[in-house]
Amino acid sequence: MARAMVLLWACSLLLVSANVAEAIGVNWGNTLSSHNLLPSVVVRLLKDNGIDKVKLFDSDPWIVKAFAGASIEVMLGVPNSDLKRLSDDYGQAQDWVKHNLTKHLYQGGVDIKFVAVGNEPFLKSYNGSYLHITLPAMKNVQKAINEAGHGDTVKVTTPLNADVYESAGSTVPSAGDFRSDIRSLMVEMVRWLDSNNAPFLVNIYPYLSLYQNPDFPVDFAFFDGNAKPLQDKGITYTNMFDANLDTLVWSLRKAGVPKLDIIVGEAGWPTDGDKDANVKYAKRFYDGFLKKIASNEGTPLRPGHMEAYLFGLLDEDMKSVAPGNFERHWGIFRFDGQPKFEMDFTGKGNDKMPVAAKDVQYLAKRWCVFNKDVKNMSLVAPNMNYACSAADCTPLGYGSSCNNLDMYGNISYAFNMYYQMNDQSAEACVFQGLATLDINNPSNGTCVFPIQIQSAGTRLGTVSRVSVVVSLLVFLALF
Repeated sequence: MARAMVLLWACSLLLVSANVAEAIGVNWGNTLSSHNLLPSVVVRLLKDNGIDKVKLFDSDPWIVKAFAGASIEVMLGVPNSDLKRLSDDYGQAQDWVKHNLTKHLYQGGVDIKFVAVGNEPFLKSYNGSYLHITLPAMKNVQKAINEAGHGDTVKVTTPLNADVYESAGSTVPSAGDFRSDIRSLMVEMVRWLDSNNAPFLVNIYPYLSLYQNPDFPVDFAFFDGNAKPLQDKGITYTNMFDANLDTLVWSLRKAGVPKLDIIVGEAGWPTDGDKDANVKYAKRFYDGFLKKIASNEGTPLRPGHMEAYLFGLLDEDMKSVAPGNFERHWGIFRFDGQPKFEMDFTGKGNDKMPVAAKDVQYLAKRWCVFNKDVKNMSLVAPNMNYACSAADCTPLGYGSSCNNLDMYGNISYAFNMYYQMNDQSAEACVFQGLATLDINNPSNGTCVFPIQIQSAGTRLGTVSRVSVVVSLLVFLALF
């Protein structure tokens, strides 16, 4: 009897471990990087770190087919740019399902469970562009999936930013409801999701609350219980994530679907590009969040098991910095698959460096730096501005990882990023005679001067020529 009890106990531990593994996934964006890892390298990176769910932002067949037989659950993505044609023409939805979904669903193929139609389509910044085409596109794609015979196993949803609901005139979750300008649309959508047994996919970012509001209490963004609690109808909230998600729960209740399943589509913390975007805070966030997911504690209004996708897997150096310079630094891993800090994906607190990407091919170990023999500094400002408009200089900003460099270091960083972005082309290290090549690594403290990888994909083009706002440019204006 005792032996049987021990075996039962051991089995229960295995089930808990399995549930933890199944609860965590990761977002992988592969379209906003100048240089990409091979899909096979990324699949191995995920498997080496025990991550068995991935959320994609498109359905590139070269990427999707890499997951065949990998035992990794995949969520396909449909870009916002495809919403109109999929909503207007059912035949287009049928073609999309045929070419992007069903061809991967064979014995030993890709384990596809969800299709995310659109990406945060109701953001206020889109000025309503996708309001009336998102749900029709979702319905058409799901109908095509059903007709293809996969409707019971593959469900359509759409990732929504937490700005689709609000606590108007209040800060407590119980005041929550869907945003007044889209409430009727949201009610229709969530009732359709409920009827289709599909989840509500929500992106929640405590970091953004901190970034956008200088009065936001820092500790409330984390999970270590150091924040001043928020009281709401007898419920105590000690972190922003719980309060935010329960605001959604209240919104769903008021929409008539109180039991609609919720999956966290994105949750994470950037590591550079802002004074609060750093490794210390990112580790603090992930340690608390992963422990929370592993414990199956849920939130006060949604206790129990919760699925979540971390955002994101890799840094992306071509993302728009309109929301902030931090946008290019959400990765748990650097652009080349090197881990940034110790963590434990199981949430058990056994922190260690994640397993790095294997078989990554780098360019030569050389850097483009400022030539200190140059005496005429009048050309520095325009050349640096040019470099930073075409490459990623966000680490040079205030409070960022390279903010500690001296004047020459700042210039060298900008020149090197442009040089690496352009695959170490000799022409990319001239800058009207201001630059020179160096085989000595100029990295300094927290500031890493990267060596670019050999890209697995075709360059999408140079970053738009919009000057990146960094504090250095103010300094250079003095020249």
